[in-house]
Amino acid sequence: MKLLDLHIDGFGKFHDRDLTFSDGLNIVYGKNEAGKSTIHTFVRCMLFGLERGRGRASRNDAYSHFDPWDRQSAYGGQMRIEQNGTIYRIERNFQKDKKSLAVINETLGRQIEPTKAFWDELLCGLSETTYMNTISIGQLKSVTDGGMVAELRNYIANMNTSGNMSLNITRATSRLRSRRKEFDQQLDPEAARNYATIQGEIRAIEREISAPEYENQLQAYQDMRSRIHAQIAQKQEERESLLQKMASAKQALASAQFSDEESVVHYRGETCDTYDAYETAVNACSRKSRVALAVLSFVIAALTGGFTVFVAVQEHARMTALADTGPLLSLHNPAFFLICALAVFTMLFTVTGIVLILGRKREQQNLAYTGKLLQEVFSRHLGDPTVSKEAMDAFLGRMEEYIRLGQAILRSEASIEIQAGEIAALKEQVSSCDDVISKQQKTQWELEKKLDRLAQYKDQAETLKQVLEENDRIREEISAIDLALDTMTELSSTIRNSFGLYLNKAASDMIGEITGNIYDSMSVDENLDLFLNTRTKLVPVSQVSSGTIDQVYLALRLAAARLIQKGHDQMPLIFDDSFVQYDDDRLRIALKWLSHAYENQMIIFTCHQREAQMMTANQIPFCLIEI
Repeated sequence: MKLLDLHIDGFGKFHDRDLTFSDGLNIVYGKNEAGKSTIHTFVRCMLFGLERGRGRASRNDAYSHFDPWDRQSAYGGQMRIEQNGTIYRIERNFQKDKKSLAVINETLGRQIEPTKAFWDELLCGLSETTYMNTISIGQLKSVTDGGMVAELRNYIANMNTSGNMSLNITRATSRLRSRRKEFDQQLDPEAARNYATIQGEIRAIEREISAPEYENQLQAYQDMRSRIHAQIAQKQEERESLLQKMASAKQALASAQFSDEESVVHYRGETCDTYDAYETAVNACSRKSRVALAVLSFVIAALTGGFTVFVAVQEHARMTALADTGPLLSLHNPAFFLICALAVFTMLFTVTGIVLILGRKREQQNLAYTGKLLQEVFSRHLGDPTVSKEAMDAFLGRMEEYIRLGQAILRSEASIEIQAGEIAALKEQVSSCDDVISKQQKTQWELEKKLDRLAQYKDQAETLKQVLEENDRIREEISAIDLALDTMTELSSTIRNSFGLYLNKAASDMIGEITGNIYDSMSVDENLDLFLNTRTKLVPVSQVSSGTIDQVYLALRLAAARLIQKGHDQMPLIFDDSFVQYDDDRLRIALKWLSHAYENQMIIFTCHQREAQMMTANQIPFCLIEI
């Protein structure tokens, strides 16, 4: 695989930036803080993706660190690579809400699905951990991370046994041992003995409760009491309903100022009498003969009065003419009786006229009084004070309603009294049931205790039965794990015997050149502890200088990269200021060695110009890229 070019839409300090790489050795020169590590990280993220951390970890993770500085650029870019003669373009957007990935086969001119098989082929079988610990060599990181130990051991073990990298023997063995320990902790060794003891207790209690004296009638009486309570509740509900209806009816009567049916009948009678008096007064006031008779009586009284005066005057004149000195009104005077008769007639007709006038006035007063009373009645009950036959009929209809309401109240009161008696009788039945239930409870108390204990034992037995079944299942799992561990142990023995052979041979072929033949080989044990070999002794790598250690680990990483990528088109070897601790001699040797030790593309990020100068001095072809 070869890296052709990059286009950074937005990543850290870079925005809309392009970089092009050549075959062979590329030196990317830039001063400190120029962004070399940013480009190095961009390449890794384009290959393996960039995930944002969660919680507090997201504050200082790579996603936040390389978020575009201008906050306006798209977070991502493109990378073009060549793999086995085919050119691919990888496009990524790292923004969390717009995250996307697209792979275009430019050779065929179509977009392809980025499946796991495609990435395994493209990345030459490397995981991100392997990539970071072999071909991608960061600043001051020639020494491998701890994760590389397990990665190499698993890789070599897998290739030695199954021929592929999907099996992780070390992890599988650790997981099996952990699972066996978990299963051992889950076993209950006392379950079988406890189960047998509880089964004996259950059989003993079942024999005891089967005796005739424990026959239980409590439930029957409790059901009877429940039914009676239900009947009482129903009766009380009906009684409450009647009480509410009766209260509403009484409220309706009270709002009309009635207390019961009798008060309504009495009121209706009085109103009818008033209406009869009103009609009588209306009829009397409508007759004009009484007025005429009164006028006639007064006229006749006036005539008789005038005639009486005339007779008295004439008699007085006659007596004067006769010189009669006797009294005018004397019993011996014949005119006396005529004058008295006329005076009586005058008074009689006068009184008659007065009586007729007073009677008419009284009838008018009765009409006004009865009319006012009827207006008040009709206004209160009908909402209209108009006095008429229709109003009286409506009033009588309304009174009939009140009468029926009063009758309904009486019926409700009778029903309520009946229901009260029924409820009292039902309560007596409940009291009787309570007495029987109390006796039953006393006789059943011991039985209930035994039943409770029996239920507890059965629950415990069921739980223990499940525990026994789970114990059997766990023992089967443990047997299977033991068999798997035996197989893993046998396999691990083979791995230990062959582990050093793979990596030692690959690294030892390089160690002589990169150390200037000071050391001719190296040894790597199963823990990836290193030893340098001379003709006289075996030197632990911890005892050599830091520069030599850096050289040794560089050779080790390159050997591991070759080993892991065996059978694949190799990926570019990337260095990010990895030679800052090298003196000029070591750097010259390392660059000369690298130029022919790794056949594929190499990219060296550096903040010094000496790498380019040494390449030029040694006539080693390279491409210089300045940022």
